[in-house]
Amino acid sequence: MSNRHLARTIALQTIFTWDFNGQKNNNLEEIISDNFANFAPQFDDQGFVKNLVMGVSDKVKEIDEKIVKYATEWPLDQITTIDRNILRLGIYELLFTDVPPRVAINESIEIAKSFGGDSSGKFVNGVLGALYADEKDIQLRDNKEEEKKEDKTPEKES
Repeated sequence: MSNRHLARTIALQTIFTWDFNGQKNNNLEEIISDNFANFAPQFDDQGFVKNLVMGVSDKVKEIDEKIVKYATEWPLDQITTIDRNILRLGIYELLFTDVPPRVAINESIEIAKSFGGDSSGKFVNGVLGALYADEKDIQLRDNKEEEKKEDKTPEKES
């Protein structure tokens, strides 16, 4: 398991606990510490988990509006707690970080397959895919990532 994948898993566990307990921000750092102690005591993520968790908690209203918009068949409170929080994490990474969009979407799908139900991966893919298709800023960032890759690719000699 890659370090970032492990960090996202710990972030998801933290966000899930936070949401399950009524979204009380006063104990987020404690939940993060407990999750590190229980699941990855020697892991130094250099603040990645904390940034994700605090970012989601700070932007939860805006993120939830996107879930409502793109999961049109599902009221927010009827989405399973795990799927809702996987979406929150994925949408946060898509909208508010420099993580390449394809990485954010793929990681969310993999986490959904690991922790969600039988159709969670497809559900998360559908919601995040619809968001990606509709949000021009995300597509621009993705195009810039592709251009960077192309610039680093050595040209073949003829």
